[in-house]
Amino acid sequence: MKRTGAKRPMHEPKASVGVAKRLSAAIVAALLVASVSVAGSLADTTQQGTLRVKFGGHLSPTRLPRTGLAPVAVALSGDITTTDHSTPPQLSTITMAINRHGRLNPTGLPRCHYHQIQPASTGEAHAACADALVGTGSFRANVALPDQSPFPSDGKVLAFNGVLHGHPVIYAHIYGTVPVPISQLITFRIHRIEGTYRVVLSAQLPQVAAEWGYVSGLSLTLKRTYRYKGQPRSYLSAGCPAPQGINVANYPFARASFGFDDGRTLHSRLTRTCKVR
Repeated sequence: MKRTGAKRPMHEPKASVGVAKRLSAAIVAALLVASVSVAGSLADTTQQGTLRVKFGGHLSPTRLPRTGLAPVAVALSGDITTTDHSTPPQLSTITMAINRHGRLNPTGLPRCHYHQIQPASTGEAHAACADALVGTGSFRANVALPDQSPFPSDGKVLAFNGVLHGHPVIYAHIYGTVPVPISQLITFRIHRIEGTYRVVLSAQLPQVAAEWGYVSGLSLTLKRTYRYKGQPRSYLSAGCPAPQGINVANYPFARASFGFDDGRTLHSRLTRTCKVR
């Protein structure tokens, strides 16, 4: 657990420190279902037992070239609930994959390093790595403290281009202030595979004691344009895979897997429509 902001008293109560440590892990879990709550966007709902996950998202713009690529933004969202209003299990892993007609390419984009943004507030992280910023989002969690009713907690998410052991990653910086200032970093590893979905983002979340809270929602939108060697570039780009003579196409946009600490894994897929410009 890391804190930023005002200095804490030299003799801070041990109970406060314990709460902050558990909260740190609980709030961390809140990032990753990876994505963006978009008003009006279609979502896929999947359920096992009483556990339910709603996975949503979209690509913008929807008018794209038939051949070649154009800059795009990818927005994804996740909401975790239970049908009987019981406390859901902790989210432990998340994997998201994007259609092969989309491309993620960080070539020429500045990199942010772990120590530059952890620990840090949202403002401090942005100031340190603004040139490596590739996305923004938010998270929501229900936090349960001893002898108190659960209350909502939310925070800001900043996504930065980074590298880990020589491989590209996305560092997702999470910062919340309620009930205490907490800073955390989640690493999304970027993989490329063959098949319908080519770009895969995966992250493992820390274990959290259920009595200290649970993730209820999260969001992330990835988008960044920049110049490299005098040429315009985009962190994400895509085309519209419509056959010749057809100007509208339905395509498998994204898939996601949400792993929980009780052993359950819920899978979702999204289909979207694009138009040839």
